Amino acid sequence: LAKAIRLVANKLYPLKYVSEAIEQYAINMLLSAVDCSIDADALHSGSADAKRAEIGLKDTSISGHQHSQPATSVDDLAKDSNAQMIASIPFAEAQRLISLYFALCIKKPGLLWRVFDVYARSGRSVKQAIHRHIPILLRALGSSYSEVLHIISDPPVGSENLLILVLQVLAEQATPPPDLITTVKHLYETKLKDAAILIPILPSLSKKEVLPIFPRLVGLPLDKFQQALAHILQGSAHTGPALTPAEVLVAIHDIVPEKEGIALKKVTDACSACFEQRTVFTQHVLAKALNQMVDRTPLPLLFMRTVIQAIDAFPTLVDFVMEILSKLVSRQIWKMPKLWVGFLKCVSQTQPHSFNVLLQLPAPQLESALNKYATLRSSLAAYSSQPSIKSSLPSV
Repeated sequence: LAKAIRLVANKLYPLKYVSEAIEQYAINMLLSAVDCSIDADALHSGSADAKRAEIGLKDTSISGHQHSQPATSVDDLAKDSNAQMIASIPFAEAQRLISLYFALCIKKPGLLWRVFDVYARSGRSVKQAIHRHIPILLRALGSSYSEVLHIISDPPVGSENLLILVLQVLAEQATPPPDLITTVKHLYETKLKDAAILIPILPSLSKKEVLPIFPRLVGLPLDKFQQALAHILQGSAHTGPALTPAEVLVAIHDIVPEKEGIALKKVTDACSACFEQRTVFTQHVLAKALNQMVDRTPLPLLFMRTVIQAIDAFPTLVDFVMEILSKLVSRQIWKMPKLWVGFLKCVSQTQPHSFNVLLQLPAPQLESALNKYATLRSSLAAYSSQPSIKSSLPSV
């Protein structure tokens, strides 16, 4: 089959008197694959036709005509974008039906727009087949991808996952073409406010370009944020990372959920994703970020949560954390109710190291802390009975 397709595409398609017929045949084959998609909602609607379709699918599965495919990243894209669709044809059949069309796309890149156009209504196996063909097509086109850029500039609704795959392949080069970066940025700014489309080009963006869109990246599903984070920290061969790990942490904490319209959990999940990468977000990185944030006015909402996470991850940071807590006392942390709760939790978890910090609190706040964490009282009393500090201790 592959040999026959190459013959048609390379030898016959260039002939004017048959090119139109070949192209129409390829279109019909593509559409026949797409039209085999069955809406899963229809399967469960209770209609007689839906029931018959469901039985037919089961029979096909039992007869062994459907072939399962190994899970790959492109397969996952198809699953994500098409959870509501069921493919009524096997993957191999979908491959066969669309192969000629993709071969013609190499000769006439403008044909690719139809793939984008039918993508949203394609079944899972058809999408998988499309995803397998796209990298081959784009690499065959090489630098001759102006038609692809035209499609990228105004993609049909529902083709977002295909668009992202195309961008991933085009951005694989050490230095993605400037016209690609410009096109994607313009698309995001004018038509498609989905930050996921920016992920493939993030290594090529500067700090100045990344910071304004960073909250939108945090607002993505966690797996996509992790991809974005990897690209930001990777940077390009010429410019290096757009943000350092410490700058990433600060940028996460600078997000005001209410202002940005992002759920607080998205921000906390982003923080946790950083802590999972301990070889990147080291104790040195955490100390640097916390040192920058402790002087911010107002203090970031998640500051104390991150302090606690930091000392949990790196217990050797305890002395540094005590310095941070002392600074917070001087900033009258008790006047910041949400942060005060975290402060008290931190001093409780870090006792006896935190006793000296506790003794820096004014008497009313110290009493409040001891009432909140009663187990501190006896231990602190024993600590404070030492002659060297007894004279400076408020009444407890």
